[in-house]
Amino acid sequence: MMKPLTECSVIRIGVHGRFKGKSIMKESKPFSRREFLKTCGAAAGLVAFPYVIRPSALGKFGTVAPSNRIAMGVIGCGAMGTGNAQTFLYNFPQVQFVAVCDVDLRRARTLKEEIDRKYGNEDCVVYSDFRRLIARGDLDAVCHAVPDHWHAPISIACAQAGLDMYGEKPLARTIQEGRAICEAVRRYEVIWQTGSWQRSLANFHRACELVRNGRIGKVSYVEVGLPDGNPNSPSFRPLPVPNGFDYEMWLGPAPWRPYQDFGHGGVHWDWRWIMDYSGGQLTDWAGHHIDIAHWGLGLDLTGPCEVEGQGKYYQDGIYDTPYEYEFVCRYENGLQMKVANASRLPKGMGTTWYGEHGWIHVDRGDVLEASNPKILREKIGPNETRLFFSPSGHHGNFIDCIKSRGRTAAPAEVAHRSITVGLLGEIAMLLGRKIKWDPKTETILNDPQASRMLGRSMRSPWHL
Repeated sequence: MMKPLTECSVIRIGVHGRFKGKSIMKESKPFSRREFLKTCGAAAGLVAFPYVIRPSALGKFGTVAPSNRIAMGVIGCGAMGTGNAQTFLYNFPQVQFVAVCDVDLRRARTLKEEIDRKYGNEDCVVYSDFRRLIARGDLDAVCHAVPDHWHAPISIACAQAGLDMYGEKPLARTIQEGRAICEAVRRYEVIWQTGSWQRSLANFHRACELVRNGRIGKVSYVEVGLPDGNPNSPSFRPLPVPNGFDYEMWLGPAPWRPYQDFGHGGVHWDWRWIMDYSGGQLTDWAGHHIDIAHWGLGLDLTGPCEVEGQGKYYQDGIYDTPYEYEFVCRYENGLQMKVANASRLPKGMGTTWYGEHGWIHVDRGDVLEASNPKILREKIGPNETRLFFSPSGHHGNFIDCIKSRGRTAAPAEVAHRSITVGLLGEIAMLLGRKIKWDPKTETILNDPQASRMLGRSMRSPWHL
């Protein structure tokens, strides 16, 4: 029964208490916003205020029963964040956006205006600090799309607050950060969907089912083609921070550096070519095509035992991610997987499995090819391995799982194992030597220097 509303009460409208079942929100273990703020940033002087979703905020939601509404917030209103929000906004009427957050207020206000137009009101609230959005107390879920170095702190904070998440790949910037996200998702029993949406496309699903069911025989070798590397690096030229942009918050846990143009007039896109924030095209895409390679092989919850390779890096300018890269992973069962930028592989972008009886190649653009076209016409029998496929799409699968509390198409643990391969390749290339990996304990063997690269220190006050 809902408690009476008082001056300091918070009403949670939506799935908490309705869909969550046994979660951190259950009555026996209350989780207060005061406790949350204490753990994730009360030192910054944040104060939480009560929020109640007013009837006017429902706008055109009149046809959706209150018990089915999912109150959602957005953290990161750039290209991916806005795109994900638009998918939910226009295709899933049960989702109700009530707040958006971005360190660049221009971006946040632009998305707010679009949300307000859709609902016919002006009630969507804008924040520049994600902690204030989380501390509202009336959210059920968050979709977030921020630079990689921010994935772990934001994801863990949302999990501690009991919020289900649609989070962008790669899962995290380091292997230790990815493990921390997985543990937070598990501990606080929240739903997680990674934006590895290729798992919800028919051609990728079909390719993986064919491989898993032996249509090309035992697979001994896989090639994974990712985009060619970053452009030539600009020189350093400090600039004044634009009005309405919280650059200190954008940097967050990353090392401090003066604000400058990273390549397209600011920092918003080209951060991905700088290792403080990302691993370039390698980590940007490993969560897609390496993820598919693992799915087709049934290796979702493990990883290689050895990784070695080399990359090419610019010697001048601010970009330090590899513009060319290639590494080979060896698995315990003898399988080898080569990961490289597309121009270094015969089939370019995508995933190609090579088996005893031929090969299967899959990529975006509805590409699905085989050494023999008859392979693609093979039927999967009722007693064979069937992989999960969401009829409601990747975003729809997230909504379905919020309600059912079921496993998503791309859960955190799977995303962690996928990007781990890319991050191990990054370490091996930076060191210029083979590294040995234990996927069970998630440790690098007999190499203290490489082991230290599994994580990184964070700038105060941020930490895991």
